[in-house]
Amino acid sequence: MDHGIDGPDLEGRSFFFCGIGGSGMLPLAQIVHGLGYEVAGSDRSRDQGRTPEKFDWLSRNGFNLYPQDGSGISSPDQILIASAAVEDTVPEVKKARELGCQRMTRAELLSQLFNAAGYSIAVGGTSGKSTVTGMIAWILSDAGYDPTVMNGAVMKNFANPDNPFASAQVGSPQLFVSEVDESDGSIALYRPTIGVLLNVSLDHKSIEELRVLFGDYLSAAGCAIVNFDNEEARSLAKRAKQSVSFGINASDAEITIEPGTVEQSAFTISAAVIDNDTRKVAALELPMPGMHNLSNALAAIATVKAAGIDISRSAHSLRSFAGLARRFDVVGTSESGVTVIDDFGHNPEKCAATLRTLKASPGRVIAFFQPHGYGPLRQMGDELAETFAREMEAGDITIMCDPVYFGGTVDRSDGSERIVKLIEEHGGSAEHIASREDCGKRIIEIARAGDRIVVMGARDDTLSEFARSILDRLG
Repeated sequence: MDHGIDGPDLEGRSFFFCGIGGSGMLPLAQIVHGLGYEVAGSDRSRDQGRTPEKFDWLSRNGFNLYPQDGSGISSPDQILIASAAVEDTVPEVKKARELGCQRMTRAELLSQLFNAAGYSIAVGGTSGKSTVTGMIAWILSDAGYDPTVMNGAVMKNFANPDNPFASAQVGSPQLFVSEVDESDGSIALYRPTIGVLLNVSLDHKSIEELRVLFGDYLSAAGCAIVNFDNEEARSLAKRAKQSVSFGINASDAEITIEPGTVEQSAFTISAAVIDNDTRKVAALELPMPGMHNLSNALAAIATVKAAGIDISRSAHSLRSFAGLARRFDVVGTSESGVTVIDDFGHNPEKCAATLRTLKASPGRVIAFFQPHGYGPLRQMGDELAETFAREMEAGDITIMCDPVYFGGTVDRSDGSERIVKLIEEHGGSAEHIASREDCGKRIIEIARAGDRIVVMGARDDTLSEFARSILDRLG
């Protein structure tokens, strides 16, 4: 069988995923399993009793799960898939070393699958990757193609009762769509037919490092899709062999919009899209709000245009794009008139996009934010504080709990208190309440009719449960 993974040494081998329930690991495990390989794994979340429904689903669907005690590593033929950040003291890593098992990072395995495909589309940038990956995947599927898709979030168009965890779609291994990550430098491993660059802004690395990584990425792509609204991305376009540009405000971009045609509501956005090459115009109606989502749609339209799909066809497909879990995901509105939204915002740009979308319609915003780690909070805390202070208005409030922490040796001296203090220094209103449960109580206490409560953060699946619990408690 041609699995799409290079190397005869992988035939007959099995894979063990350390942290199989993670947002990056789960879809890759699904793809490898779908290609016919035996897949097993462990996860600290499973051992701690968090998100049991996810692990029950994995068990029922042929994934062998073990406690994170090394018992799942039993043969030197197994290949251990583990993040480069996983400590050598983790039992699976120790056992794999003792047995002489091959070890690969998630990105090393993913890039092998990706680069082996006959036609590959990579989506890179600081923010918007998952949404654009989902949009491209849906347009291709709706047009009759059968892509294999690797995403970091559940794509609602592909989710169903049999597979509620559809952050991957297993299709042809010869047509591969994947978001690619710059945060660990692994973007350098990919050789895409089409490489998309959405934006370049501060997240896990310095701007100087990002310029090198993203510039090299564009030069490795057969064709680059570049956001001309983002100055940093635009300046890197010259590194590309050939390119297609897009932008809402960049009138010289190939894919843009007709001025004055943008219409927004609390939950939708529409515009007339122009292909400046052909002078064709298509009506785009997105069933999700926000200028950032309009930009994401232009990115997807430009990408599939480079792959040969007309803008009218792609705009039509996007009318039925159902979005992604935890990407401005409306949980519901209570009988008392309070709307709860679940969102993945965790860096300054993502948080700003979500807050701007909320502030485009009337009503107070209560923003709950759970930082996704102590390290990231140190790296981008100042910019996060500026974002919450700038985007929120008088009467709005930010409520922040302590950073997510599931164990390990990270320095925890620099926490949320500092960020709340900075928000207040910038003129915003914010509260630090250490425990998430107590934050929930405070939100219920202050919520009133017409409010929008947004639950923001990353790397913690239980945030969705928290958002639902707030809606339930609001009655």
